Amino acid sequence: MSQEIADQVLDIVAKHVDGDRATLTREATLKDLGVDSLGAIETIFDIEEHFDINFPDRDPNLDDGTIGSLISAVEGLLSEKAAGAAAVAVAPAAPAN
Repeated sequence: MSQEIADQVLDIVAKHVDGDRATLTREATLKDLGVDSLGAIETIFDIEEHFDINFPDRDPNLDDGTIGSLISAVEGLLSEKAAGAAAVAVAPAAPAN
């Protein structure tokens, strides 16, 4: 699953950079790839929409992180989302009054 997620994130990032997707590395930053602040925000929004997740607002410098960190963050949020869904599915139903 991790490689599939990584590939999807790289595909989304590739749409926002001038370059070939094959040249993107996990060590590169959006800034290294020529993505300005507005482009970084658009990239993050596209990732959030694609995976139906929301990044926390705590990091205002998302364009300074590596693509690898971005992939890890997506994987973490998807894990949290899956765990939350599993908890809801397992929770007992409230008794009817």
